[in-house]
Parts: sequence; C-alpha cells; structure tokens
Amino acid sequence: MASVWTGYLTFGMVTLPVRLFSGARGERVSFHLLHEPDHVRLKQQLVCPLHQRPVQRDEVVRGFEYGRDEFIVVGDEDIRRAAPVTQHQMEIVEFCHASDIDPVWFEASYYLTPESAGRRAYALLEDALRNTHRVGVCRVSMHNREYSAVLRPSDLAGLPPALAKEGGSPRRHGLLLHTLYYLEELRVAEDFGVRTDADQPHPEELALAQKVVESRTHAFDPRRFHDRYRENLHQLISDRLEGRTRAVPKKPAQPAAVSDLLDSLKRSLG
Repeated sequence: MASVWTGYLTFGMVTLPVRLFSGARGERVSFHLLHEPDHVRLKQQLVCPLHQRPVQRDEVVRGFEYGRDEFIVVGDEDIRRAAPVTQHQMEIVEFCHASDIDPVWFEASYYLTPESAGRRAYALLEDALRNTHRVGVCRVSMHNREYSAVLRPSDLAGLPPALAKEGGSPRRHGLLLHTLYYLEELRVAEDFGVRTDADQPHPEELALAQKVVESRTHAFDPRRFHDRYRENLHQLISDRLEGRTRAVPKKPAQPAAVSDLLDSLKRSLG
C-alpha cells in the first residue's frame, strides 16, 4: 500500500518521521456511458465555446472566478508556494478528551506509522495518549488543503481475529489520524436534538426499550454486513451475461406508524 503523506510529526520538542496510509476505501459498481445505438463508449472532451473546438490538456490552466466570467489564473508554482509548513511537518497543537469531539466531525481515517528512526518516540506518544485518555489535535496539509485532525490510539476494534493478528501478535494497535471538517463545513439539521415535554418517554416504555437493546446486543462483527445493493448489481450483470432473467422483487409494504409504543415494545421482546 502506497503512503499518501510522508513527513515529520512534532509534539512538544519531540520530532519523529512518519507516514500516512489511507484507512478505508469505498467499493462501488462502476458504469460507463455508452452511445445507445451502437454501445460504443463515449469520450469526454474539454471544449472551448469561444473557438468551438476541443482543447488539449497542455492548453488548460486553473482559474479562480472572482466575478461573473472574470478569472485569476493560478499556476502550479503558485499553489506550491501557498503550501504551509504542515505540508511536510504534522504538528500536534493541543490535547483533549476524545469525548470532546463527536464522530460527526470526522472526514477520513488514516493509519499513522513511524519510520524506523521514530519507533520509540511513536510508542511513547501512543502510550502517553492511552494512559491519559487523551487525543492529539493536529494540523497537516495534503491534497492541496490544510486539515485539522485528531490523532488517537486504536486497537482497530471490530477487526476480525484473523486480520487482527500480525507476526504472532494477538492484536494490531497504533495511532489513527482522522481529518476533521471545519466549523463552516459542518451542517446541523434544524430539528436535531429538539425534545418537548410531550416527547419524554414513560418509565415503563424506557425500561422495555432498554430490554430490547440489551436482548439484541452482540459484539460487532463486520463479516455480518454486506453491501446488498452492490451484490444485487453484480448478480444482475452476471444474469445478463448468461442470458438469465429474474423476477422483479415485490416492493415492500410501507410500515405502519406506531400507534402504541408499549405494545410494540412488548412484541419486540416476544
């Protein structure tokens, strides 16, 4: 796996060389756009509407629109000069409790690994964060953007045992970095968190709801979950290739609104 960022991590007066690796990647079924009569794959071209002709890549520059159809051209060298020091040096600026930051702030996850010269300092930081129950808040620049991020110790909870073992070790553990959205990027639903006195659950309802939760509590196992949409699309493609037709599944009935919470909870337990 290729690293997405290399540089130095600093906390206090301690500096260590590190690398970042992407923590996850979504999998989707990809489709191409085809010309309907002959099913030939279509090509996308950049076209200049002024000269009415396709434009080659070496004729393309970046422009920032500061007024309607008015642009400032920004070149690659301009972008390189704009990069802050955090492009090569990740800086932990402060520490806080993990509970101070809700996961809604998390944008993407990365594995932080040390170079050989930084292993002892890496282990020291990991253990210090574990023992104090803190996370590091840091800054790092990559992909033409500076991110605020959280650095936290992780045991990769939920990873299947076969994947958790490494070289005879019973588990994997280390530091994960989560890039954060900025305040102006976060969206909060208007009615989120609004609760009136009439919404308060009755004690009997709450007790039954807690029993439902407890009765269906299991250790998280990612092997129990699959993208059924993607699996169905793969099956559709396989059927088409082999000339099979499948019956159209019936649309599920619309669930009825709950009229009696207490009765619904009792039936859930039953």
